[in-house]
Amino acid sequence: MAKESMKAREVKRKRMFEIYEAKRQKLKEANDFVGLQKLPKNSSKTRLHNRCSLTGRPKGYMRTFGISRITFREMASNGLIPGVKKASW
Repeated sequence: MAKESMKAREVKRKRMFEIYEAKRQKLKEANDFVGLQKLPKNSSKTRLHNRCSLTGRPKGYMRTFGISRITFREMASNGLIPGVKKASW
């Protein structure tokens, strides 16, 4: 389980990216690299990192569900994810 500060930092980065996304795109089209440098570092998309929305785990992230593989397995076994069931043959 990730520290709460790490989860909060990632949420903050995501929010900042959404705020500055349009402005950053306009500056890129205008080739205003000095203006781009003046924007906050955390407003860049490359600073974002996928994390599990429940545990904050950074590795083993499944994009389609937004959770880590471990959390996915637990939730699927308990029947909490609609349309997913354990395979057996």
